[in-house]
Amino acid sequence: MNLSNLPGAELVLQGLSDLEQGNSHTIGALLIAIASIRLREAGLDTRQYQLACQPEETLYALLQEEREDCHSYYNALLNRLHSFCNALELENREMLLLNQERVPFD
Repeated sequence: MNLSNLPGAELVLQGLSDLEQGNSHTIGALLIAIASIRLREAGLDTRQYQLACQPEETLYALLQEEREDCHSYYNALLNRLHSFCNALELENREMLLLNQERVPFD
């Protein structure tokens, strides 16, 4: 599965890269933490990473330090994250359906 084609992938892939390097308090890493259960259920296992506690609050505090429009930017980031999760879930459902069609019945 090519994650880079999904909407919001730039945030998620950067977050995965940050987590690989042990940095759990970047925008991308915090987004991964926010959606970790949903991502795991959609096939992207995040259990090997040390995720931040209270990622929603941590992300908002980080954005408050960096931006004047932190509230609208926070909401935009969450929308991109949800778009990614939706697309990943849809892609996984389609793959499951294709695999079911290929399995011969006894």
